[in-house]
Amino acid sequence: MNTILIANRGEIACRVIRSARALGARTVAVYSEADRNSLHVELADEAVHIGPAKAAESYLNVEAILGAARATGATAVHPGYGFLAENAAFATRVAEAGMIWIGPTPAQIEAMGDKERARRIAADAGVAVVPGSDRFPEGRLEGLVAAAAAVGYPLLVKASAGGGGIGMRLVEAEYQLLKTAEATQTMAARSFGDGTIFLERYIPRARHVEIQVFGFGDGRAIHLYERDCSSQRRHQKLIEEAPAPGVDPAKRDRVCESAAALIRNAKYCGAATVEFLMDKDQNFYMLEVNTRVQVEHPISEAITGVDIVQTGIRVAAGEKLPYTQKDIRINGHAIEFRINAEDPDRNFMPQAGLVETWAPPGGPGIRMDSHVRGGYRVPPNYDSMVGKLIVHAPDRATCIQRSLGALREFKVGPIKTTIPLHMRLLREPQFVNATHDIKYVERLLAVK
Repeated sequence: MNTILIANRGEIACRVIRSARALGARTVAVYSEADRNSLHVELADEAVHIGPAKAAESYLNVEAILGAARATGATAVHPGYGFLAENAAFATRVAEAGMIWIGPTPAQIEAMGDKERARRIAADAGVAVVPGSDRFPEGRLEGLVAAAAAVGYPLLVKASAGGGGIGMRLVEAEYQLLKTAEATQTMAARSFGDGTIFLERYIPRARHVEIQVFGFGDGRAIHLYERDCSSQRRHQKLIEEAPAPGVDPAKRDRVCESAAALIRNAKYCGAATVEFLMDKDQNFYMLEVNTRVQVEHPISEAITGVDIVQTGIRVAAGEKLPYTQKDIRINGHAIEFRINAEDPDRNFMPQAGLVETWAPPGGPGIRMDSHVRGGYRVPPNYDSMVGKLIVHAPDRATCIQRSLGALREFKVGPIKTTIPLHMRLLREPQFVNATHDIKYVERLLAVK
C-alpha cells in the first residue's frame, strides 16, 4: 500500500496521515476552498483541491475525490468518519477503480448501516436487541398502531438510515404516533434519501455503552472492551470514557464477547463499534453497528495499547496480525472530551471565526487530536468539533482529576468552546458517582 488518499478533513485526516506515515506510506490530502490552509493539507505529502466549501461539492463529491486519487497515483483510500465513510456506493467505486478500500466491504456497510437490518443480523447471532418493529417504507404505515402496541410505550420512531440522533423521535402515547411517524418519514427522506422508519422501545434512564471491535475478514475478531458515551446532548456525545464505570465484570465480558461474536459471524473486516443501551439492571440491548472508526476511538487505544487506525491499514493491506483476544488487557482509565467551537451559554451557538489563541495542555497521560493551531479560522461549513482531548490515568478518580487540570490549562480564544461545560460536568455528582444516564446533561442544562 504505497499511497493512501484520505477522503476527509480536520483532525481525523491528520490522525490517518500520521498513522500511514508511521507505516511508510505516502499520503494524499483532499481539501475544499474553506480548508485551503488546514493542517491536514500541510501534513500530507500531496494535497488536491476538490471544490468549494459546500460539502456536497467537495467532501461528498465522489467524482472529484476519485479524480484526485487517480491523478496522484493513490493505491488506497481511507474514509475516516463522517462524509463518505459509510457509503457503500463510494466503497464500490474505489474498488472498481483498482484501489484498496480501507474498511469493511460494501456489502457489510450496507447490511450493518441499515439499523433495522443490523438488528436482525444481531438477533440471529444471539445478541440481545432492543424490542422493535419491522420497517415501514415512506408513505406506508399500515399496521403501525398494532406494531406500536407490541413494542410498548414509550417508544422511539427511528429512521432506518439515520445516525447521530438524527431521525429519532420519542412517542409517549398512541395519539402522538401517526403524526410523529409521518414527520419522521418526511425528514428521513429529505435528509438520507430513504424515508423508511421502524419502532423501537424507549428505555428510560439508560446508559449508552458501546463495544470497540475489530474484524480481520476471515472469521476472526477481537474486542477492545467498552466505552461509556452517556454524557450527551440531543444524542450528540460530549464526553466518552473507557472502560464504562460501574459495570459488573461478568456482564462486561458477556456483552463484549457478544459484540465480537457478531463481527466474527459476519466475517467483517476492519474497525467497527457495536452500540448498546444498558438499563438500570445492567441488561444490554444492541442499538446499531457503526462500520467505521469512531470519533472516540482514542480512549480504546489508550486503555489497550492497540493503534486502531494503523491496524485498519495493515489489515486492508493483507497483513495477518498476531492479535488474539488474550493479548488485549485493560490498562487504567481514559476520558475523551470533544472540544466544540460552540458557546454553551448561548444555546450552543456555533463559533466560526479566527482562533488567535490555541494552547492545549500537556503532561503525563495527555493526548490532543486536532487540526487547529493559532491563526486557524474555523469555517462555518462543517461540524463544530475543533479537537479531542484524551486523558489517561491509572484509575477513574485520578483520570477525572487529571482531566480537570488539563481542561483548566487549555487556552482557546477568542472563540467560545465547550471546555467550561466539560469542567462543570466532571464535578457533577452523577458523573463522579457513575449514576448518570443519557439524559442527565439535558436535565442539568434545563436547570437555570
